[in-house]
Amino acid sequence: MTTESKALIWSESKDYAMILIAMLSYCIGWAVFLLPNNITTGGVAGVTSILFWATGIPVQLSYFVINAVLLLFALRILGLRFCVKTIFAVVVLTLAVGIVSENYNAHLLADQPFMAAIIGAVFCGCGVGLGLSNNGSTGGTDIIAAIVNKYRDISLGRVILICDVVIITSSYFVLKDWEKVIYGYVVLYVTAFCIDQVVNSMRRSVQFFIISDKYQEIGQRINKEPHRGCTIIDAHGFYSGREVKMLFVLAKRRQSDVIFRIINEVDPKAFVSQSAVIGVYGEGFDRFKVRRQKAKATQ
Repeated sequence: MTTESKALIWSESKDYAMILIAMLSYCIGWAVFLLPNNITTGGVAGVTSILFWATGIPVQLSYFVINAVLLLFALRILGLRFCVKTIFAVVVLTLAVGIVSENYNAHLLADQPFMAAIIGAVFCGCGVGLGLSNNGSTGGTDIIAAIVNKYRDISLGRVILICDVVIITSSYFVLKDWEKVIYGYVVLYVTAFCIDQVVNSMRRSVQFFIISDKYQEIGQRINKEPHRGCTIIDAHGFYSGREVKMLFVLAKRRQSDVIFRIINEVDPKAFVSQSAVIGVYGEGFDRFKVRRQKAKATQ
């Protein structure tokens, strides 16, 4: 087995493990805090919650059926690659919610619905964010948004927001309580905030400018330990008048301590500048996300 194959297997295994944790987090937020307190959320989870309150149909059953139908459309329109990890996430969440619903009877924060909404939204938002960061999703409105976005120039976020607002507002016809609808809007906002925080924190990167006479040794160590590339830049010291070599390094934020340790071990007198960057795209970092537009036929 080649090194690339091993790296791919490790990467895929890590994605599935993190998606599993993400769905368990979403399950806690939805089945433990939101559903027992009659607080709805967006997406298919919101639709199934409304169906449960109106008809008594178990949420895990309707959640699985609705997502199965959406995934059938997505398979034909978006392809298998988009759907594989989403199918895994839907199956895990369906089983987890079923187990919790049948075996967990406690009603937490029954007299504090606002706190239930906040805590439930945090668990749900962190779960969705963690899933998205590892190439998975909870399905539902994500699938609808991806299909609409393929044929119309409408942003994914706008489609999801419209769907979620409609779903949460419609819960009034079942609950007959505008206060619970407002709690649903709170859940929508907090969930979106947590998704952004988790996704951005998982993708944060840093850049280093390192000036040292031992730049070759530092660069070799950085190549081997955190496995990051280095670019050598020819520089000129204005005050000293010396020609110097400067290393330019891009790395994940969690790798900063390793890089600083290497620099300190090789050359404690090195001059180092570290700064945060919004996004890094390319090999070893994030993929480019460019929407392809069909060329308009000229008359």
